Amino acid sequence: MCIYNSFRKWNGISKHTSFTGLKNYIKLLTDDPSFVHALAFTFLYAFFVVIFINALAILLALLLERDIKAKGAFRMAFYIPNIISLIIIGFIWKFICIRVFEAFGSLTGMGFWNLSWLGDSKLAVVTTIFVSVWQGLGFYLIIYIAGLQSVPDELIEAALIDGAGAVRRLFSVTLPMIMPSISFCMFYSVANSMKMFELIFSLTGGGPGVATTPIALDIYNTAFNNNNFGYGSAKSVVLFIIVCTISVIQVKFFKSKEVES
Repeated sequence: MCIYNSFRKWNGISKHTSFTGLKNYIKLLTDDPSFVHALAFTFLYAFFVVIFINALAILLALLLERDIKAKGAFRMAFYIPNIISLIIIGFIWKFICIRVFEAFGSLTGMGFWNLSWLGDSKLAVVTTIFVSVWQGLGFYLIIYIAGLQSVPDELIEAALIDGAGAVRRLFSVTLPMIMPSISFCMFYSVANSMKMFELIFSLTGGGPGVATTPIALDIYNTAFNNNNFGYGSAKSVVLFIIVCTISVIQVKFFKSKEVES
C-alpha cells in the first residue's frame, strides 16, 4: 500500500486519491531541501553512531571478560538503558540537558555545563549521537561478550606460545573469531540508525530548526503533520531502498570476512 500510495496524491483522510505518476519521486529528488538535509543528517548520525557504539561495545566486552570484580553488575548497568523505552530515554535526557546541567553549572561555575546542548544546532547533533550510543551500548555489549566467550582457549594459548602480544592476539585471533557477532551488530546498528525516530522525536523534536531531523521524522512530518500521505509514502519507499541496499552490501562484506576467518 505504501508503494501504491507513493504514486498518488492523498491527504490521508479523503476516500478519493489521484494518480500522479513519478511526480512525488521527482519532487523529493530535485525540489525538496528538507529531504536532502534529513538524508544528510541521517547518514552523518548513522556513521558516528555505528562507529562509536561498536567500537565501545567491543572495548567494554574485552574489559568485562577479564577477571574483574562485580563484572555482572557492570553488565547489568550498561544493559539497563536498552530496556527503557526510547521515548522515555529522550524525555529523561531532555530534562538532564536543560535542568540538571544548568544545576551543575550553578554549583561548579563551569561554563561547560551551561552550553546549549539542545538549542545549538551543532551541539544538538552531538547530543543525539551521544544519547543514542549510551542507550544502545548495552545490547551490543552482550552480543560481543557472547562472541568472546565462544573463542576457543586453545587458540589464545597457541598465540601466546608463538609470542603474540595483546594487540596481535586481538587483531589476528579474537576479532576474526567473533566476526559473526561483528556482522550482526553492524547490520543491526546501521538499520536502527537509519530508521531512528522515537529518541530524536522526544529529545529534540528534530530541532533546533531541522538540524537533527532524520529521514524517519521528515516522513512523519510530511505524512501526518502536513497531511500529504502520497508524498510521505514516496519518501518511505526511498528510505526502504536505501536501508535495504546498505544492508545487503554490508552483510555480503562481513560474510566474506567470516569465511576468511
